[in-house]
Amino acid sequence: MKRKHYEQELRELQAELVALQEWVKDTAQRVIVVFEGRDAAGKGGCIRALTERVSPRVFRVVALPKPSDREKSQIYLQRYISHFPAAGEIVVFDRSWYNRAGVERVMGFCTEQESQRFLQECPNFERSMIVDSGVIFLKYWLEVSEEKQEKRFQDRIDDPVKQWKLSPMDIPARERWFEYSRARDDMLRATDTDFAPWNIVKSDDKRRARLNVIRHFLSQVPYVKEERTATDLPPRDMTDAYDDSASIANRRWVEDNYS
Repeated sequence: MKRKHYEQELRELQAELVALQEWVKDTAQRVIVVFEGRDAAGKGGCIRALTERVSPRVFRVVALPKPSDREKSQIYLQRYISHFPAAGEIVVFDRSWYNRAGVERVMGFCTEQESQRFLQECPNFERSMIVDSGVIFLKYWLEVSEEKQEKRFQDRIDDPVKQWKLSPMDIPARERWFEYSRARDDMLRATDTDFAPWNIVKSDDKRRARLNVIRHFLSQVPYVKEERTATDLPPRDMTDAYDDSASIANRRWVEDNYS
């Protein structure tokens, strides 16, 4: 997709997200959006496109680090529940409790028994704690091809401004492609339910993936777009006017290197 077309489409969709945001605030809705997928599938770019033009006080992105020793001793889902939305909030999980079905399982950070127990318990958790509580709940799985993942990993290795994206998990993820595939298949088999279905997104083309996710998200939230009243800027009150530029003229200014 050409950049100009992408940017035009994205701007229109992001304007709708602003309208959705106002509806969520006005009606005290609660929304949870989960993004999962292989490494280099494009989750971060999708989340940025979804949230970059809206308020971070409404669209709250949660990307948890590895658990602390205290969190490891808690009930597994406990640290995720603490980030669930209050009224008027949309919480976007950049990876979620599904770590247990994917990364933790494949990399040996949990036992096979713990992973299987999670898959058994997860649907009941999502029904009782999320859906039946009135939360709008959406789950996205970004599916990237083996060839495209390889290219994106190589870009991370070669490009200095992308090297920060190369995590210690990326190289093992590359080696264990089929283990991740089996983990994905087991996860979908156990947790793709009628009340909390997985929505799978082709993500080889990042721009198309972002637009498709936002368009689908908008279609799943029953927001009502309100007409905005016209706003007129008032004139400045000149009763106490003074030269407020001269008063800071001799302060420390950052050098303008691009004049």
